[in-house]
Amino acid sequence: MPINKIMVVDDSTVDRMNIQNIISDAGYAVIAASSGQEAIEKAAAEKPDLIFMDVVMQQMDGYQACREITHNEATKNIPIVFVTSKGQKADRMWAEMQGGKALVQKPYTPDQIIQQINNFK
Repeated sequence: MPINKIMVVDDSTVDRMNIQNIISDAGYAVIAASSGQEAIEKAAAEKPDLIFMDVVMQQMDGYQACREITHNEATKNIPIVFVTSKGQKADRMWAEMQGGKALVQKPYTPDQIIQQINNFK
């Protein structure tokens, strides 16, 4: 599946902008969302090819947003990569159980973000 459009979801403007810059510098179109609810709405409207999602966010965490996206017929095939400071084995297993395809632990390098994109090409 070609990757052209990638959504970045993080309630931290700094973290969101950092990943957005890495992705746009690599030549991809970027959609941004600052909450789990906004991610669900934009995933349905924009149909990104890949989503990078923070876990710890206000109102709705990334796990809940992931469940909503992966249980919606229109968005269930969009791979979600969690980007979080939670990197224990249990966190990785829980992320997978919620429908996530991978987990990148903060702090990350630009190479780690690009590697995840390449994994879904």
